[in-house]
Amino acid sequence: MTPCPGTSRPILWLIGFFAFLNMYPIQAVLPLLMGDFHASATQAGAMVGATVLAVALAAPLVGVLSDALGRKEILSSALLLLTIPTAMIAHADGLDHIVILRFLQGLAIPGVTVVLIAYIGEEFKGISLVSAMTAYASGAVLGGFAGRFITGHLGELLGWRPAFLVLAGMNFVGALAVFRWLPASRNFKPHHDWRGTLSVLFRHLTNRRLIAAAMIGFCVLFSLVGSFTYVTLLLSNPPFGLSAGALANVFFIYLFGAVVTPFAGRLIHRVGYSMSIIMGLAISASGVMITLRPELIAIIVGLAISCSGVFLAQSASISLLAASLQEGRSLGSGLYYTSYYAGGALGAWACGWAYVESGWTGVVATVLATLLTAMTLAWIGLRSQGS
Repeated sequence: MTPCPGTSRPILWLIGFFAFLNMYPIQAVLPLLMGDFHASATQAGAMVGATVLAVALAAPLVGVLSDALGRKEILSSALLLLTIPTAMIAHADGLDHIVILRFLQGLAIPGVTVVLIAYIGEEFKGISLVSAMTAYASGAVLGGFAGRFITGHLGELLGWRPAFLVLAGMNFVGALAVFRWLPASRNFKPHHDWRGTLSVLFRHLTNRRLIAAAMIGFCVLFSLVGSFTYVTLLLSNPPFGLSAGALANVFFIYLFGAVVTPFAGRLIHRVGYSMSIIMGLAISASGVMITLRPELIAIIVGLAISCSGVFLAQSASISLLAASLQEGRSLGSGLYYTSYYAGGALGAWACGWAYVESGWTGVVATVLATLLTAMTLAWIGLRSQGS
């Protein structure tokens, strides 16, 4: 017996929302932080990349822990733990302090993202699995937008410190909601055999569909983090000169993802995983190229197209992941997210270097090269397997 998809989707959406509420809110206030702490572009990237790097490092460990201990308890506990470093950011007295606290945020986030994918893979099958995964992805899209939007506007009105206190309070409420409303696992079977875990790990590492999905995820988050971190610097400087609140409004384009992700489920059923991924990546690449026009409307339209394509590719890759795992689901999810967030961490660093050396043109060239690599991986790694 499995959870009813119709009644479970709202809480799955809510979990995705709170997981990604905390991932990137600092992007909207990067110019404020750079001014307060006299930070360079690459130092600003470190405040974004610290969280992403921590997620990459913690994901497989959280996966092993969840396979042994369960799902719901870790999910609600991770959301509760997120409130602590988020609240402490409001009291940070230096750039290094913020980087450390952002890293601590990242250590807690896999307890939500990795464990939830394992939960969905166990409790839902077939079209219900895709429906559940797209509900989670839709929540993640709105959470990613809300974190930036709330922080940006509160940062302009009250300062960036109170903004993080508000996010901490929201995390606390989210943890209580998950504990109350997420259905208990019905199909979870604890795995305490550590030698067996190593055997499962080896099988995961030789699962071509899982590895292809993980490598594509690496490229997807590389492009998303790289472009959305440094476009805030582009738009806050002349000739645009946008304020923190105006930058927050730019992130309304994330809401395109809320439209795209439900559509992604239907597209995956129609054309398959690989073609859905390739289509999403091609759309994203076209949008990135539009941002080269030195006009605010062109940059916003290009970003909207780009992130819509990314969300399509991301939905297809995580749906492929869930369908590819028959054992060690949290461990497999952890491996995927290690690759995914390692891509984001590298994107924050590499695109920062490109921005310093060549401005926004350098960022665009770096992102396009990464998207082309992902398209090649999708064609070679998945098409040959009929995915």
